[in-house]
Amino acid sequence: MPLSNRRTLTQYLIEQRRRFPGASGELNALILDVSLACKAIARSVAFGALGDPSTRHISAAQPGGDTNVQGEVQKPLDIVSNEIFIRTTEWSGNLAGMASEEMETPYQIPGPYTRGKYLLVFDPLDGSSNIDVNVSVGSIFSILRLPDAEREPGRDVTEADFLQSGAQQVAAGYALYGPVTMLILTVGAGVVGFTLDPNLGEFKLTHPDIRVPADTQEFAINSSNSRFWEPPVKRYVDECLAGKTGPRGKDFNMRWIASMVAEAHRILMRGGVFLYPRDTKDPKKPGRLRLLYEANPVGFIMEQAGGRASTGRQPVLGVQPSELHQRVGLVFGSRNEVERIERYHADTATRDVANPLFAERSLFRD
Repeated sequence: MPLSNRRTLTQYLIEQRRRFPGASGELNALILDVSLACKAIARSVAFGALGDPSTRHISAAQPGGDTNVQGEVQKPLDIVSNEIFIRTTEWSGNLAGMASEEMETPYQIPGPYTRGKYLLVFDPLDGSSNIDVNVSVGSIFSILRLPDAEREPGRDVTEADFLQSGAQQVAAGYALYGPVTMLILTVGAGVVGFTLDPNLGEFKLTHPDIRVPADTQEFAINSSNSRFWEPPVKRYVDECLAGKTGPRGKDFNMRWIASMVAEAHRILMRGGVFLYPRDTKDPKKPGRLRLLYEANPVGFIMEQAGGRASTGRQPVLGVQPSELHQRVGLVFGSRNEVERIERYHADTATRDVANPLFAERSLFRD
């Protein structure tokens, strides 16, 4: 189909709204604000070390120095991207508040602006450590409803307002800043992909019904952590590496980009499975990825595309958050592979219960 004949993001959202005659249009407006933020971030990323004049000549490759609430060093573009998300979405009257990887506490919509009924959680620039080497990065976002918005309109938001399971998401998506800029979106009716037309500055619908193949021969994991993996993960990877001569009877390819948006996008386009599981490297952390603004939106997208997302022990969309920046282990992608990994975790749990001497905290466990 010629690009000029493709629907824009605005047209797609209008069509989706027609399915719900009573809808106010606030969600559509919020998603369009988010898409505008993604366009602005794409422009800043594209300037690279030259620095985007619109962000006061901050260099994308220049080390930051400050650390965020996660204890991670911030790149200048992390800070710029966070500010872009805030300034582009706070004014419209659709948001009650926001939460971000770069902010320790929820962001309150300033007094001069009207407060709405939605919450926005986001990672403004996922994979920013890859900027120096010109690898694809992206933005991830999730939209939730404010609890009791009708009963207490305009109130300040609290951390508890954001502690909703992934199953309660209204919409989720990510922008990928690569050779082309893409926006992947779900509003609970499947997954669609839009490509930014640089001539018009519009996102055009290019992938109308994205589906994740149920089977795959590709997996992604950071093998440098293998000595810290739990037995189910080690079992799965060992079987993949054994190839045709092993129990799986087929060869697998391994991929690792270290940018979850890029990993998720590859899986949406051609299948695969991504593992960033819980391990023993830091026993105080039950995982590496943040539940609310990384695992949940990607999990929602995968499930809507026919894939599966899990902690290894339970569906990630069923995890009840306990804190704003909570971390979890995450496995997502082709359904049959994710379910296999879940079975391996279940098998290990059964063996540990049946043999308490060899359980996690037992006398004979090394």
